[in-house]
Amino acid sequence: MDLTFAIIIYMKIDMSIAIRAFGTGEFSLSVPYDRSIIAGLKRVSGYKWNVNEKLWSFPDTQKNLDDVLSIIFNNTAKDQCVKDDSESMSFVISREIRIRSYSRRTGKMYVKYNIDLLEHADKRTCEIDQNDITGFLDYLASEKKSSSSTLNCAVNALRFYYGNILMKKFIYNVPRAKKNKRLPVVLSREEVKRLIESYENEKHRLMIALIYSSGLRVSEASVLKLCDIDMDRKLIHIREAKGKKDRYTVLSENVSKMMKTYIRDYKPVKYLFEDREGISPISIRTIQAVFSQGCVRAGIVKTATVHSLRHSFATHLLENGTDIRYIQEILGHASSKTTEIYTHVAERDLKKIISPFDHI
Repeated sequence: MDLTFAIIIYMKIDMSIAIRAFGTGEFSLSVPYDRSIIAGLKRVSGYKWNVNEKLWSFPDTQKNLDDVLSIIFNNTAKDQCVKDDSESMSFVISREIRIRSYSRRTGKMYVKYNIDLLEHADKRTCEIDQNDITGFLDYLASEKKSSSSTLNCAVNALRFYYGNILMKKFIYNVPRAKKNKRLPVVLSREEVKRLIESYENEKHRLMIALIYSSGLRVSEASVLKLCDIDMDRKLIHIREAKGKKDRYTVLSENVSKMMKTYIRDYKPVKYLFEDREGISPISIRTIQAVFSQGCVRAGIVKTATVHSLRHSFATHLLENGTDIRYIQEILGHASSKTTEIYTHVAERDLKKIISPFDHI
């Protein structure tokens, strides 16, 4: 390959790559650090690395030049193709998400898993096959120790792009992970009481009390607007929750009193819980951190998350005798089967069972 022609090619791909020829029977190379390129250059016969000038030098033979150009071109061009392919794919997925009116969170997740697949397979979209996808899912399961729900999220993301958009039939041969039938972590009433009382910060105390007392998802609490809280009717209007569905949930009398004091003191403008600048809603990560800190202070050793408050709300309602159909409506579950899981952790019926040990 002509050296001048080669330099023109590489300047188009990466301006920081330079090949220079000397009259000493060798040529030198300056290239950005890349593990795969460096490993390839070390296999070229007679290579030298100049630490001071940060240059690679090689005996000026046609074979060495061809080898060096092949190593750089193959790696650089491939990386650029994958990068361009990722950007194009992200645009297409984002556009389809908007057209189908899916949530932004779903869109981000779909883009993430599809980009992760390309990076793991080190291929372009047009080169991906079923083996690449199963290999990627195996990587998530075995090396990343991903849960079945995470694996199924990845499958949904890949099916959306390769199945719904590109119409590739092989994607439907990829099996879903078997769901773990785990029971939800539920806090006792005493634990909830200790948790809420552990907060000296008025905002944090209201935040946790509201999530528990109304059975909110953390994503719903973070963006709750003042205009959606009906103090008189003791109702909260949850807009475009999971599945783009609206619903109403209850507003506790005690929490309503806490809320009035909080609004008077903090003076939120649009969202009930705003960030420090008072412009945007509080982040989900902040609420999660507040919950974790409270659990430590309250001495709660269960592996609980903010979502455990929603589980506890539903379980305690069931134990109080609330009809499961009402609980389903308040939680916004599409199927009653989702709500029925709380029957497995409610104490109402379990307490009637006496251990045989107590009759000994």
